[in-house]
Amino acid sequence: MEPAGISSLASINRATKDEVARQALINLRFQTESGTIALSGTDAILRILVDQISSDRANGLSTAALLTGYRGSPLGGVDLAYQKAREQLVNNGIHFLNSVNEDLAATTIWGTQLSTTMNDALFDGVMGMWYGKAPGLDRSGDAIRHANLSGTDPNGGVLCVVGDDPECKSSTIPSATESALADLAVPVLYPGSIQEVIDYGRYGYALSRASGLWCGLKIVTDMADAYASADVGNHRIEISPSQFEVNGQPFIQTRSNSLLPPESHMLEEEFHRYRKPAAEWFIAENPLHQNFGATDSSAELGIVVAGKGFYDVMEALSTLGIEETDLAKAGIRIHKPAVIWPIDKGALKDFAKGVTKIFVMEEKLDQLASQVKSALYPMSNRPLVVGRFDENGNALLPSWTTFTAESLIPSLRAFLGEKVRVSAEHISQYLSLSQPAESELPRRIPYYCSGCPHNRSTAVPEGSIAGGGIGCHTMSLFMPHRHAEGITHMGGEGSQWIGASKFVESKHRFQNLGDGTFMHSGSLAIRQALASDVDITFKLLYNDAVAMTGGQTAAGNLSVPEITQLLYAEGVREIVVVADDVYKYPRKAKWAPDVMVRERSQLDEVQRELRKVPGVSVLIYDQACAAETRRKRKRGQLAQPKERVAVNEAICEGCGDCSNVSNCLSLFTVDTPLGEKIQIHQDSCNVDLTCMEGNCPSFVTVVAKDRKRLRKPPVIRKLETNIDEPEFIPTEGQVMAVGIGGTGVLTVNQILATAAFLDGKFVSALDQTGISQKAGTVSSHLKVSMTPHINSNRIGAGQADAMLMFDIV
Repeated sequence: MEPAGISSLASINRATKDEVARQALINLRFQTESGTIALSGTDAILRILVDQISSDRANGLSTAALLTGYRGSPLGGVDLAYQKAREQLVNNGIHFLNSVNEDLAATTIWGTQLSTTMNDALFDGVMGMWYGKAPGLDRSGDAIRHANLSGTDPNGGVLCVVGDDPECKSSTIPSATESALADLAVPVLYPGSIQEVIDYGRYGYALSRASGLWCGLKIVTDMADAYASADVGNHRIEISPSQFEVNGQPFIQTRSNSLLPPESHMLEEEFHRYRKPAAEWFIAENPLHQNFGATDSSAELGIVVAGKGFYDVMEALSTLGIEETDLAKAGIRIHKPAVIWPIDKGALKDFAKGVTKIFVMEEKLDQLASQVKSALYPMSNRPLVVGRFDENGNALLPSWTTFTAESLIPSLRAFLGEKVRVSAEHISQYLSLSQPAESELPRRIPYYCSGCPHNRSTAVPEGSIAGGGIGCHTMSLFMPHRHAEGITHMGGEGSQWIGASKFVESKHRFQNLGDGTFMHSGSLAIRQALASDVDITFKLLYNDAVAMTGGQTAAGNLSVPEITQLLYAEGVREIVVVADDVYKYPRKAKWAPDVMVRERSQLDEVQRELRKVPGVSVLIYDQACAAETRRKRKRGQLAQPKERVAVNEAICEGCGDCSNVSNCLSLFTVDTPLGEKIQIHQDSCNVDLTCMEGNCPSFVTVVAKDRKRLRKPPVIRKLETNIDEPEFIPTEGQVMAVGIGGTGVLTVNQILATAAFLDGKFVSALDQTGISQKAGTVSSHLKVSMTPHINSNRIGAGQADAMLMFDIV
């Protein structure tokens, strides 16, 4: 394997600074026309558009693309990936729009398919790409249902990229969206590798163009967070040249923006008579499934599994002593469909010939299994189909959590019986490694960053309760001293209290509401509270960043004075702003009438006042995100603070009052000859200075003097050429890195993965991040090999060749 652009990248590394080299590597992901590159799951989503537009140009079509949606893990980094390579993508005709929420983004994509029906169209076709996590799909169902009936551009098409979080790693609830997409009549492709993300995306656009339907791409967390080498180029995908015909003529879908009767009736008829059959025809005509193992009458047992689950199954089989080369001899046949709705019935029937029993393996739902049973039922010699349960009603697969290779071993062992080639004792020993006693594992709880405004803003007066919601402030639910209760979907903040308030003794509730959520849909929750005449104080936490998904600015973001005007226009009459710096607002700032701006030290007093106010009141807590402030300081966009704080251990009594008032992780205890004392971890401290408000005389402030620094040109270090090679250089292996968010775990994994890729090796990696940027558990998996392997990108129990531990927990 020769990585694309490797020689040019090597010269860049020798001749320029690290930042230029980093940008060059990003550019290679989208500038390389064909070859092997290394990229992340979010990069692969963007690469679909690059290769599709390149293919269109090679076929004489002038096309462009629009990408829009709403950030949320596991797809929280799509917009960040775009911005890093914005110039290259715009030059390729790929544009990005920051949308206020998911359903408006879906409606925007609907418009791209209508653009070529207008007289002044600039392109032969426009591709739309919508992205969002599972809850975003749920709220966008109305828009997508309308847009799907309206039709897609035969030279454009729509890809609906949905982020599923089956393990509920960074979501309120676990998710699987294939049934929701099927209900919207959106065909669903399910990739299980970075290579398949790119390839299936290309097939998705071709399917959308051929059928007139939106097409779904299911991206689970392990794909979005993955990093691997993949082949790219417009030549990779070959679409069948034949066309679906209606009455002997090629089918061309109707596109209409007049969704009213009788037009709606005609579109519905076309939808069912032609569009879905056109999709099924396309799926059957193109190589959208793979079979592995026994191909003749020797096949006895069959397994149907798609996407990520296929790679977990192959690794589990390997653990059971059955490698890919052993499948045929063991009489096992595996069917891997790329499209999980609607399934290719013809391919499935061919796969099932001669097989006596089929195990359908899928997470959460039984959608694939129900299609398999329906497709095979008319067969006279149909095989027995099992899935969630076996033929006797015994559980084979859980309906909850996610697949891993380890979790599939018991069910595969039960299904395969005597075909398993390792001893029961060996399996038991292996499974015991993957299931350590819960009591033996300390829990690393996600927490606010040092200096995070939520450390102060989420506190409530004694006797009060604050409702939870979506955003970093959700972590208050892990902190009993914050008196936060409950959670709701994005934009529902406060509405639970509306329903409960009539039936409880307490008459007031505080409700936390992030500024990103406010712009997304939370403003409607305030309007609902006003219409419902309840006593509630919304605490609008204005951090000026969507910190949980990368620190982006919320689409449609308003300044604090502008928000007060909006709230006043909605009918809120009691609005108070609490700020870390009351003098930061322009003198001519246009505030709503009677708005007060108070010091953050008065937060408790302000809240005590507002909870006595009848009706709806709003407290805007204005302080920038600590993580974003730190980044801006490092990049020279904000001045470094001159004042630092330290603790005089001779005076400190170790009482912890500074921790109580600041809720800050940079304060920690140390044992000294004078007893247990408090210290400040200066490297993580974001100089919020809240800790100084504790009742303690031991704090010392140090003010740095202004010094003019001489600007010198950067020193370009030459690579040493006489470095001795190590005695042993591993050619392949598996590396596991674990630690806390913010300690560089992911960075180290990316460096190792990129180095291995540049060395000509195959790379498969997975970054499992915590729910917060600091304090949450973070783990990274890296597999390096000389040849590609069909296996999971997770490292199983006891399989790591090396471990890098960044934290003792």
